[in-house]
Amino acid sequence: MFYYVLKYVLLGPLLRLVFRPRIEGLEHVPATGAAIVAGNHLSFSDHFLMPAMLKRRITFLAKKEYFTGPGLKGRLTAAFFRSAGQIPVDRTGKEAGQAAIREGLGVLSKDELLGIYPEGTRSHDGRLYKGKVGVAVMALKAQVPVIPCAMIGTFEAQPPGKVIPNLHPVTIRFGKPLDFSRYAGMENEKAILRAVTDEIMYAILSLSEQEYVDQYAAVAKAEEAAAKVEKERKFPRLPIS
Repeated sequence: MFYYVLKYVLLGPLLRLVFRPRIEGLEHVPATGAAIVAGNHLSFSDHFLMPAMLKRRITFLAKKEYFTGPGLKGRLTAAFFRSAGQIPVDRTGKEAGQAAIREGLGVLSKDELLGIYPEGTRSHDGRLYKGKVGVAVMALKAQVPVIPCAMIGTFEAQPPGKVIPNLHPVTIRFGKPLDFSRYAGMENEKAILRAVTDEIMYAILSLSEQEYVDQYAAVAKAEEAAAKVEKERKFPRLPIS
């Protein structure tokens, strides 16, 4: 119930007023039945803008950190995501990927829409990064179509680390459903999973027109952080007297 209160009474009208998002290709999202909506991930606001614009309810796999934050802010954030029907996923450890797949398949088994960001994390620089194969596993196991989605302008509206969004035009663009029924029963073949994932990422890239990086976003973030630490070690800042 809280999901629809947010969508139609509280958050939805506010998002439409502030961002005035332009919606393209909404007819590609099926009116009934299970499907995966796979999109790029540029901003924290992506979690709310897409669901607010869709007619159907969509459930996202959200990182566990949104549900375990400390203090009053953490409790409020957790309550918000739980009330909106989002599912926490632990992204650490060997079983993290399997847990996410199980949760996603559970949503699809109810003939609902599942939202997923194949990159696994937000882009820190606005580019599109290599997709993880979990989306392919779920698409093949559940035998459901994948609708590619591009969020355009949300990075400029609310880049990582910014709390109050900028006023910037936003476009949400959906592409034609991708059918992978030709690969039915091949969800354990690594080459097939990579091919399916790459096809999904190419469809997102065609919609978003981002620069593509053939590297996982988490790896790129870690390398940049390590490079920054090394630079500061070699060239420490002098104290200001």
